[in-house]
Amino acid sequence: MTENLDLFSAPVPVDQAQPAIKIKALRDQLNRWAHQYYVLDEPTVPDAEYDRVFRELQALEAAHPDLVTPDSPTQRVIGAVIEGLAPVRHTVPMLSIHTETDTEATGAQAFDARVRRELGLTDADPAIEYVAEPKFDGLAMSLRYENGRLVQAATRGDGEVGEDVTHNIRTIRQIPLTLPDGVPSLLEVRGEVYMRRADFDALNERQREQGGKTFVNPRNAAAGAVRQLDSNITAQRPLSFFAYGLGAITPPAEGGPVFRTHYEMLQTLKSWGFPVAAQVQIAVGATELVAFHQQVGASRDALPYDIDGVVYKVNSLQLQRDLGFKTREPRWAVAHKYPAQEQLTTVLAIEIQVGRTGKLTPVAKLKSVFVGGVTVTNATLHNEDETRRKDVRVGDTVVVRRAGDVIPEVVSVVLDKRDTSNGEPEVFDMYKRLEGKCPSCGSTIVREQGASDWRCTGGLFCPEQRKQAITHFSQRTAMDIDGLGVEIVDALVDQKKISSPADLYVLSVDDLLGIRLAGGGSLQQLSVEKLLRSIENSKTPPLNRFIFGLGIQHVGESTAKSLAEFYGTLADFRKTSRWTTCLIEDIGVEVAESIWGFLGEIHNQQALDAMLANGVRPKEQTASARKSVDFEKLLLTIKKVDYVKKRGKLTGVGNTRISKIAQNFKSPALLLNAVSAADEPEVAKLVELLSSHEWCDIPSELESLGVSWIEPANAFEEVKQMSEKLRRILYAKSDFTADQISNMTDAEGWAWVYSQKNQSSRKIKGPEVCFTGFGSAEREELELLASSNGLHVVTSVTKGLMLLVAGANAGPAKLAKARADGIAVVDRTDFEKFIETGEIPY
Repeated sequence: MTENLDLFSAPVPVDQAQPAIKIKALRDQLNRWAHQYYVLDEPTVPDAEYDRVFRELQALEAAHPDLVTPDSPTQRVIGAVIEGLAPVRHTVPMLSIHTETDTEATGAQAFDARVRRELGLTDADPAIEYVAEPKFDGLAMSLRYENGRLVQAATRGDGEVGEDVTHNIRTIRQIPLTLPDGVPSLLEVRGEVYMRRADFDALNERQREQGGKTFVNPRNAAAGAVRQLDSNITAQRPLSFFAYGLGAITPPAEGGPVFRTHYEMLQTLKSWGFPVAAQVQIAVGATELVAFHQQVGASRDALPYDIDGVVYKVNSLQLQRDLGFKTREPRWAVAHKYPAQEQLTTVLAIEIQVGRTGKLTPVAKLKSVFVGGVTVTNATLHNEDETRRKDVRVGDTVVVRRAGDVIPEVVSVVLDKRDTSNGEPEVFDMYKRLEGKCPSCGSTIVREQGASDWRCTGGLFCPEQRKQAITHFSQRTAMDIDGLGVEIVDALVDQKKISSPADLYVLSVDDLLGIRLAGGGSLQQLSVEKLLRSIENSKTPPLNRFIFGLGIQHVGESTAKSLAEFYGTLADFRKTSRWTTCLIEDIGVEVAESIWGFLGEIHNQQALDAMLANGVRPKEQTASARKSVDFEKLLLTIKKVDYVKKRGKLTGVGNTRISKIAQNFKSPALLLNAVSAADEPEVAKLVELLSSHEWCDIPSELESLGVSWIEPANAFEEVKQMSEKLRRILYAKSDFTADQISNMTDAEGWAWVYSQKNQSSRKIKGPEVCFTGFGSAEREELELLASSNGLHVVTSVTKGLMLLVAGANAGPAKLAKARADGIAVVDRTDFEKFIETGEIPY
């Protein structure tokens, strides 16, 4: 008799003495049915039959536990609660792709033009072949298979390090736990976890019936489900998956597959059992990219899941390698967005929310309106500048949009509908409204010059920032408190066990044992003991990691290391003068103000005192970075602060003059005692500033830190060693012949260079650069950088422009004109790289 493995048409005639064979047959059948239902969307059996066979397999495995394997369909739901999500370092980074904000056909055309320009193609060359795909609105995921078995699933995280969510991903029936024979021994599949709209609606309906929390949108529901500690909860939230790429894979030299194109790779993934979106297709040239964008956009609302755009990728994998990457984005791919949906409604009030990082955000409370598939009652106004620019006032009729189809925002005001019967509504003023104090904790609010956002300075104290502050403080690169994950921090704060990082150091077993977690379950004895040991071990961190852990805005790991090397002890760091940190390499005015604002807030100092009282003792550090300070650097720092803060005290005092003053006086003491100050206006200005309350404490502070003043080097002595550089400058900038240059002395050559610098800058213009989308302080800083490196700064996009440097708030008109004219558009990072290397990124 022939064995039949179709369990729906007939039972499997397998001898019950052979449970391993029966178990394998049941698993294979369940996997096949799941693939038909979830991947092919072609169910072949009723749900009840699937459930019956599933229970049969459960019973067999219960009777033979030695035959249970991790890839069994019954193991997709794992009830054990994981104590925090472990970090996973991606073998191949999960980089993001550039977003094309031009939602018209010109967005696709600009991408195609950029790719062709990078490849050096002319109009006579054939069109490029692309793969066009939907841009799913979900959570990026990396699935690692070894020898055909799923061994790890990780979120994108920061691109380098994600979170291990294997226990939850096993609950997604579209994701195969085992792969067919012939797949590479190592395979990392990249894709998107998402929630279908129907599943989302059903989930919210169940939540409402049970009196639980409803979810705002499918993406948030999916992301929250993936990051649960208890996979039972994840299993109750119906998730789906689409594959769109690869990470690490066995190389061809070791038996791995050879793919020529991205499309071929996707079809292979499909043949291995992974779901690939039906809309994926090859598009040749910009014309077909535009057609795909329009076609998908027209059918977007009919799709069973949310998308927020489409993605174009160069199809040839060799061309992808040729194009390479720009910063952390591939040059061979782009996400092309769609215009967001808009509706009219009324502003009932403007409230101010304190974010987890201290940012103060005005939020419009709206008369409820249905926008982009959801009912909206709140919309962000982003910041005070945006609120004033749009002139949003209480009572106004406004246009509301779900930006990126996710975050509702107020786009504009319909001024014709403004009610002025009782006078003009009050203009929004954040500082006046809050009387200069954080609405949550009463700490001082500050706004950096040129910045858009007001911020609360009470980072270690503010209730709204507690969770963020404690989570940041405890992370691996800061205090390294193992086992203190986000969910445990949330639970400890919500249940009033801790209110600041200092409180961690007085926690007891009784405080932690039985703490209820949002995802279900509670902390048990072993986890509590491990966490308390980790907290105790964190009491003596390196100073740089402690400073980083404080969460001071703009102070990352690198800056924290520089601060630790300069100050050596926490005590010295805490009592620094306002601008002393500007003397440290790579610390500018903005960062110095942030440090000063943090240390100047009494609530933060009290939190630091509490940490010390609770036994935290950061290790003292050898102050290698502050053995000596160039006096010229101090004077140039004074000038830079004066310039950035727009005080005008040193207007007309050039860098060359400051260099000579530094060489003449050699130290603050000698300058302050200068007899010539009365006769030399530049010296008098510097003496006045160095004597002011902002600067007068720095010399004594540096002296207490053991800093010695090094005498500024004479510029002409230095340049004797720079003949090659000098020759390059003379060849590029002068009309001298080669013979004339070769017969010049260094002193003669540099004398000519300096004479040109003293002429009007309008006589010799460098290549033109334009900055757009930056705050005033950042813009001035960039313009100064450009000017000091021989570039000519302009304010409009012209055909002679070499670079358009675009910030986060760049206007679409300038961007579109630059792209149409073939002008390179770069961000700040690439511009600074250009200044350093001379190579234009595009």
